[in-house]
Amino acid sequence: MTPACSYKNRIDSNYYCQKLKFSCTNINKVVNFKTTKGNLEVKLFGKDNPVTVSNFLENIENNIYVNQKFYKIIKYPQIRFIHGGVNPENKFYIERKLTLSKTSPSIPLEIKFKEEINPRYNYQIKNPIETENLVNTFDSGSIAMVKSGKNKSSSTEFFFVTSKIPELDGRYSIFGKIIKGLEVLEKINKEDYIKAVQISN
Repeated sequence: MTPACSYKNRIDSNYYCQKLKFSCTNINKVVNFKTTKGNLEVKLFGKDNPVTVSNFLENIENNIYVNQKFYKIIKYPQIRFIHGGVNPENKFYIERKLTLSKTSPSIPLEIKFKEEINPRYNYQIKNPIETENLVNTFDSGSIAMVKSGKNKSSSTEFFFVTSKIPELDGRYSIFGKIIKGLEVLEKINKEDYIKAVQISN
């Protein structure tokens, strides 16, 4: 029996969507990031990460990301991390609570395993063998939510990666991937910002 099969998932996406007060979607929608360097077309993994994607779509609909800078760029020889989604000091959460009546600055970590009906929540992989059973792993153009705790994701902050990074697989909610505009991602620097994010379908 593999570790993936022995896990008992007691809470599903509907529980969190009701708790966080938004409509759950399990459709793989496409969104367009309009940035100062060009456009990024991103496919969201609504079927595998319904809570994370539903939260992200609500942020888009409420213009959370309009005119927001990519606040942190981490560069290594083989990979770059491009962080966006407001402010690392979390000051924005106070404003967000007032305007959207949301009380939580975080959402549950959400990771989908092959051959499991529901994603796992608040569960982080510790055994590297388990990564073989993941549906989504970090690849060039992957987008994931920033962590706000051991088993929690930020409700607004996200990051893109420019290449594979297996060391982080199973530790973050990967909820989408760039399907057009990878060359734009490579050009983004700290002074660049998101003009708008639009839902295509």
